[in-house]
Amino acid sequence: MMRTGVATALAVGMALAMATPAFAARCGRGSDGFEDWLGAFKQEAASAGISRSVIESALGNVSYDEDVISHDRGQRAFGQSFATFSSRHITAFGLKKGKAMMQRYASPLDRIEQRYGVPGAVLVAIWGLETGYGSVTGKFETFSALATLAYDCRRSDKFHEELIAALKIVQRGDLSPGEMRGAWAGEIGQTQFMPTSYLKYATSIAGGNSGDLIRSPADALASTANYLRAHGWQKGAGWDEGQANYAVLLEWNAASVYAKTIALFADKLNGRGGAESE
Repeated sequence: MMRTGVATALAVGMALAMATPAFAARCGRGSDGFEDWLGAFKQEAASAGISRSVIESALGNVSYDEDVISHDRGQRAFGQSFATFSSRHITAFGLKKGKAMMQRYASPLDRIEQRYGVPGAVLVAIWGLETGYGSVTGKFETFSALATLAYDCRRSDKFHEELIAALKIVQRGDLSPGEMRGAWAGEIGQTQFMPTSYLKYATSIAGGNSGDLIRSPADALASTANYLRAHGWQKGAGWDEGQANYAVLLEWNAASVYAKTIALFADKLNGRGGAESE
């Protein structure tokens, strides 16, 4: 029995050693091994129902991006005090432009509030904070960014899921790989949706299962409201800290300084002062 067990163990070990690269490199801490991991991931994506044409068009030219890793390791902004963080992100120019955007998109914002219960001031605050009302959506190639983070051991499971979701966006016909550029962590569009959220909550101003979150502010705002409602937004309730909808802002971004800054920005867009200190 013991000899049989040893023989079995040796056979299993040899099989694993000869297996596809998926076993050899589940994640890494540098560029070494990335190409082997990518080859194995392509096989997995195909097994998950992603077409070979989508896999090659999206992943054929991806590369390990050291800049993405540098950004991932260097996040310090959320460690600032609320007073410091909010003063840097809520500016006189941003408020002026936000109020102009509320007027410009008054009709779609009214339709969105009727449908989802989320006031325009909250949506415009998020839009302004995330991308400066669409002016800075990011220039990172989404598939290289997501593949880098999916391979990196720090949060490989999370970004593995996001990379599969990004492929599904292409397969669904919403976007081409070339259109998918955004932030270093894979967020895309006017209000910076991760691919998993894009699949679940993207909608058009007219309704439907997808929208143009990159080129259409109205679609992006509707999708943001859809996300907030799905995470518990209560129509007519407040959004400042301690009020019912503040917890929903934390679902949008778990950093309390960010959620409180959204709330303050929305208050100011509504002509209210809000809470400006910790």
